[in-house]
Amino acid sequence: MRVQVAHPAEHEAIVDLPYRTRLEDWNMPNVQPVLGLHRHVVKLLEYEHISYVVKELPDELALREYRLLRELADDGLPTAEVVAAVTGRPHGEGLIITRHLDYSLPYRSLLMGRGLKIHYLGERVLDALVVLLVRIHLAGFFWGDCSLSNTLFRRDAGALQAYIIDMETAERHARLTDGQRKFDLDIATQNVAGGLLDLQAAGRLAEDIDPIEVALAIEDRYNALWAELLSEQTARIGDSVPMQRRLERLHELGFDVDELEVTTNDDDVTVSFIPRVVEHGYHAERLASLTGLTAGENQARRMLQDIKSYGAWLQRTSERPIPLNVAAVRWMDRVFEPVMAAIPAEMFERLEPAEIFHQLLEHRWYQAEQTGEDLPLIDVLDDYLAVLAEAPTEKVQLDDPEVAEPHLELLRSPDVADTVSSYE
Repeated sequence: MRVQVAHPAEHEAIVDLPYRTRLEDWNMPNVQPVLGLHRHVVKLLEYEHISYVVKELPDELALREYRLLRELADDGLPTAEVVAAVTGRPHGEGLIITRHLDYSLPYRSLLMGRGLKIHYLGERVLDALVVLLVRIHLAGFFWGDCSLSNTLFRRDAGALQAYIIDMETAERHARLTDGQRKFDLDIATQNVAGGLLDLQAAGRLAEDIDPIEVALAIEDRYNALWAELLSEQTARIGDSVPMQRRLERLHELGFDVDELEVTTNDDDVTVSFIPRVVEHGYHAERLASLTGLTAGENQARRMLQDIKSYGAWLQRTSERPIPLNVAAVRWMDRVFEPVMAAIPAEMFERLEPAEIFHQLLEHRWYQAEQTGEDLPLIDVLDDYLAVLAEAPTEKVQLDDPEVAEPHLELLRSPDVADTVSSYE
């Protein structure tokens, strides 16, 4: 038997697991089943400060997924952290172990509209999935099985960020062809339509989500984003405005640009330019460099806006220029950290700190609209916490029987069972 562990010093808890026993027979007190549709046996392993997802599958698939998940992580793409691959077990099935993605939401729980409301939910899910597909395609990954079941979602300042968690069918290439990208999009459209229709048939889908409309919009939105990132554009010689606007749009989408390639056209009147996009995460990297905070792209954008507003206030009150890095340090010391310190520890089981801070900013804005008074964040904290206290815990959010069992019963019916393999 062979056990490969990534960063073993960080995962000592998995050393003594019963690897020679079939996963379905693991019955330790900290082991929970993961409900929902799975090709293989999957279980959650919970410790005090960390949780793991363990999946049993053939050795060659375990090694393939271990390698590809590590490559995704090395490229900075949103995925679950791969911890270990176990092969050569007595009964012939291997294991892949990943760290549970804290504060992530399974699509069934998410699309039922449970917990704190996400406006335009179908749009948010669609946008998150499209950005994920574009990002992995830019890096040369062909997914081969894009579906809602193979994706987890995290809140990101009113939007969602999608994370790829299953790479059994994936391939890595130096560059994807147009045909490979189109094939991946076709698979995604079929799988998403099937997953949403299944949930709708079980009476578990939020009413404002149209399964077919959402699924058919995937390709159009993907193509629009791909063109914005990679298409060539022209401008008149000496006119830098189109280039500046293109860069601003890319930054707004969260993509950074390594260089801008400009060539003079044969007419000697215009130039063609194309940006060399490096990766998604422009605002997140900017926030991290200023404050050391880790946040989603939209959360980071929102926090940077608050830092700039705070810096403008400092400049008005001090009547001297305040550099952004100085404003960020003072914002951390006088705004962010005092607010976080005033929040009871159990509230961080419901939402991650960056999302709580974003929602608190939104709550303050809402109260200002209602009262005409713009209060300090600390003064609206208690009112917001009363709302948050009613929300379910999301740090480790799994499908519960109320959500998953009716879904599974539907799939066992003869009319539906024959279609499952086409999209799961």
